[in-house]
Amino acid sequence: MAQDERVGCPADLPRRPIYLDHNATTPVDTRVVQALLPALGRDFGNPSSAHAFGAAPRAAMAHARAQVATLVGARADEIVFTAGGSEADALAIHGVVRAAQDRRPDIVPHVVTQTTEHPAVLAACASLERDLGVTVTYLPVDREGLVDPAAVASALRAETVLVSLMAANNETGTLQPVREVGTITRARGVLLHVDAAQAAGKVPVDVGSCGADLLTVVGHKMYAPKGVGALYVAPGVTLRPLVEGGGQERGLRAGTENVALAVALGAAAELARAELATERPAVLAGLRDLLEQQLVTRLPGRVALNGHRQRRLPQTLNVSIDGVRGHELLAAVPEVAASTGSACHAGEDSPSPVLTAMGLGPGRAMGAVRLSLGRWTTADDVEAAAELLAGAAARSVR
Repeated sequence: MAQDERVGCPADLPRRPIYLDHNATTPVDTRVVQALLPALGRDFGNPSSAHAFGAAPRAAMAHARAQVATLVGARADEIVFTAGGSEADALAIHGVVRAAQDRRPDIVPHVVTQTTEHPAVLAACASLERDLGVTVTYLPVDREGLVDPAAVASALRAETVLVSLMAANNETGTLQPVREVGTITRARGVLLHVDAAQAAGKVPVDVGSCGADLLTVVGHKMYAPKGVGALYVAPGVTLRPLVEGGGQERGLRAGTENVALAVALGAAAELARAELATERPAVLAGLRDLLEQQLVTRLPGRVALNGHRQRRLPQTLNVSIDGVRGHELLAAVPEVAASTGSACHAGEDSPSPVLTAMGLGPGRAMGAVRLSLGRWTTADDVEAAAELLAGAAARSVR
């Protein structure tokens, strides 16, 4: 790898195991660390303070808000900082529904989502059903993981207040037709929430072109620390806050702001925007395809792609390997850090709900591994990982 390709890479980031789990979390870019350090030291003040110590933190927050907004094509005053993606999703979904109930207590709100959403969205919808009697329609997806925009249109009714649809699936990388759905929701006067946790910073995301009224961004998916996210809230959208108090974040999220993490998210967003303008996404797609090709060559007839071949993130590869369970394969190859979509607890494992919802059988779903590349992944990493995984799979035919 050329020296300039290591820019931002933590000096002590180990080269082994080979890290192929960037959809779970990313290393923190050293440029992000440098950006946040002043807020932990010299610029420690409360950004709400009127005296001199509040000025620098307040300016840092404003700058970070503008950086995040630019990444998604929004205005700075449309960005609300949160403690992560799950909170942003909950604020969007609970906030819209509860605000709708405040306006029309005689109407039972209706929400539309789809079966392969992130658990944060599904849990928010389930809690609204359980606690408030809200009705939720869970739309199916096809074998490539795509929801049909026509099905979204058919599901809408007079009581529908929100459609929540992820931009990119966290397991397969499949890119949902959010632009087409946004056209439908705009025409019908229904709000659209887009969970862009996996998409923002990896593919272009623009709130205007996709028709989003609310959009979730997550820091630790794009080389910022864990524990920070943001929600885009379009003008005119009314939310009931989850946390009330001092009126911070336009009254939508009370509590003294975490300036350091907001600054980190802003710096990460700016770096991601700059990287999207380079050839790096295409390079990652090439490495992803090389990884798949190497596995297919070494394990002829045993490798099946999960998700859409074209409409997917450039750095995500989800494949099932016939004859071996995904979690057993990864356990046999500690030199590669990756994940499966299955749940495994106390020696018992179950198929990924995402792959099951796509109509894949238990054997195919249990054989899945998710290999997600990142900013500093190299061709050497890919080839070594393919050799290790294929070798272990060849020794583990059931």
